[in-house]
Amino acid sequence: MDIIQKIEKEQMKKDPTPFNVGDSVKVHVRVVEGGKERIQLFAGIVIGKRGTGVNQAFTVRKIASGEGVERGFPVHSPKVAKIEVTKRGKVRRARLNYLRDRVGKRATTVREEAFSADDAKAAKAAKKAAVAEAAAEAEAAEKAAAIAAQEAADAEAAAAAAEPVAEQPSAEGEEKA
Repeated sequence: MDIIQKIEKEQMKKDPTPFNVGDSVKVHVRVVEGGKERIQLFAGIVIGKRGTGVNQAFTVRKIASGEGVERGFPVHSPKVAKIEVTKRGKVRRARLNYLRDRVGKRATTVREEAFSADDAKAAKAAKKAAVAEAAAEAEAAEKAAAIAAQEAADAEAAAAAAEPVAEQPSAEGEEKA
């Protein structure tokens, strides 16, 4: 590893928030006014990503007072406190420059994705576990029903064996009386 790569590695954030083009994000930006530092939010849609490593950056677009406002942020900048993904978007483009021509609500909407890739895997695993659990419960219920039916049959047999058999008068006995 050469000197430049070592310096770049030191300046990169350890675990940047994963996000994609089309996602709605809130970027928490550190702003210094006078001697005070505060956090300012910039919420919008990610319309593009570029670069790699320390030079990785993204552009966020929002509509403010009827005007489109775009702002670029370096991913690994200390000025970016955190990136919060509010909605996942499903797009088929690397850059969403076509949003610049849109007016009104259409300018801020992108198709929403039901699940992220990690969420989809987790949902699939949860569904598989639920199906397996339901099958196990059904099998346990069948066994319990079979045991209950067997116990009921045994109880009936025991009750029948314990009852004294009442002698029925024969046909001849009735005629004599």
